[in-house]
Amino acid sequence: MTRKAIFPGSFDPITNGHYDIIKRGASLFDEVIVAIGVNAEKKYMFSLEERKRFIEEAFKDEPKVRVITYTGLTIDLCKKEKADFILRGLRNPADFEFEKAIAHTNRSLSQIETVFLLTAARTSFISSSIVRDVLRNGGEIKKLVPEAVWASIDK
Repeated sequence: MTRKAIFPGSFDPITNGHYDIIKRGASLFDEVIVAIGVNAEKKYMFSLEERKRFIEEAFKDEPKVRVITYTGLTIDLCKKEKADFILRGLRNPADFEFEKAIAHTNRSLSQIETVFLLTAARTSFISSSIVRDVLRNGGEIKKLVPEAVWASIDK
């Protein structure tokens, strides 16, 4: 049986924290599907195509990682992709409380298990919103995101 995990998020943009979780997830699962959720209500800094390209470029040498986009419930995507796991990263206690509620809901609606990985200490402070704020204010993001992101942004 293939062990497949969905790693859902908006990835606006992918950060080094996301990268770390995906890389470590690839060592635990046969396949990690990075699923970029589409939310029409949300304003994004980067287009869906850019976000997908950033992740594909960051993992171009990792055959266990696939990148897709989706709308709707993550558990429905899991069923469609035949994935039994949702992969999530935790940076802090607030993340845990938020993610725990979602994991309990998903588990009550399906047989999908959520697997939590703690982010590495060196990336635990990074969030996409911090990266966007640094970018909006002309700051340097090289230490916060994979090369695929910072190399494509014209300074």
